[in-house]
Amino acid sequence: MELGVELALVLEAAREAGALAASRFGQPLQIRDKSPNNPVTDADLAVDALLKARLGAARPDYGWLSEETVDDGSRLTAAHCWVVDPIDGTRAFVRNKPHWTVCIGLMQAGEPVLGVVYNPITGELYHAMRGTGAFLNDKPIRASSTSDVKGCAMLGDTGMFAHPAWPVAWPPMVVEQRNSIAYRMCLVAAGTFDAAIALSAKHDWDLAAAAVIAAEAGALATAHDGTAFRFGQEQARQKSLVVAGSQLHGLLVERVRHVRLV
Repeated sequence: MELGVELALVLEAAREAGALAASRFGQPLQIRDKSPNNPVTDADLAVDALLKARLGAARPDYGWLSEETVDDGSRLTAAHCWVVDPIDGTRAFVRNKPHWTVCIGLMQAGEPVLGVVYNPITGELYHAMRGTGAFLNDKPIRASSTSDVKGCAMLGDTGMFAHPAWPVAWPPMVVEQRNSIAYRMCLVAAGTFDAAIALSAKHDWDLAAAAVIAAEAGALATAHDGTAFRFGQEQARQKSLVVAGSQLHGLLVERVRHVRLV
C-alpha cells in the first residue's frame, strides 16, 4: 500500500463529500434521533453513501467502519479498513453552526496510518500520513508547546471544569466548545487551542482520522487515564479523550485520571 496514493484518493473523496454536505447545510433536513440527543439527518446518510461508494469501488478489499453504516464485523479480518464519520458534529450541522467535519481515516493492521478531516464551511482541510507530518491546507502544523494549565486555551465543557467535585480546582483557562470531536483534535494539532478533554466514551470514527493528524503534529491523544487508544477492536469504542501538546498532556491526565466513567 502506497500511502501517497491513498491520500490522493481520500482527499478527493473528502472534498466531494464536503461539497455534498455543504450543499445541505442550512437547508431543510429530515432528522431522527438514533438515541437521546444523538440525531442523524438525511445529509449524514447521503454523505455516508457517497463515501462508501467512492472508497469501496476504489478499494473493494478494504474493511469499512462508519457511524452511519451497520457494522457487520467483516472489518475485523481485513488488513486495511476505512474509518468514516460522514458528518462529525451533526448537532452543530442541524443548528446551522459551522463546527462539523467530514472525517476519513485509514487503518492498517488496526492502527490509523492516514487521516483527513475537512470542514467545508470554514475551508479547513487537515491531513496527515504516518511519518510525514501534519498539514492544514497543505501548510505544516504543530501542536503548542504550552506547559501550564493556567491560562491555556481549552476545548471542553465549561460546566465540567467548574464542577465543585474536583479535588483541586481548575485554574482560569480560556474554555470553548466545538461539537465535532475530530475538529477539536485538529484545532489542538494546529496549535489553535492547547488541549481538549472529553470525559465520555468516543467511537473510533470520532477519533481515528484526527489521531493521525494529532500525532504527526506532535500532540498526544489518549484516554483520560493516559492509556493509549486501541483501535480496530470489536466495540470500536474508546472511553474518553485527552489531547494536548506533549508538555501539557501529562499535567492534564494527572488532574483527570481518577475520574471513574460509567
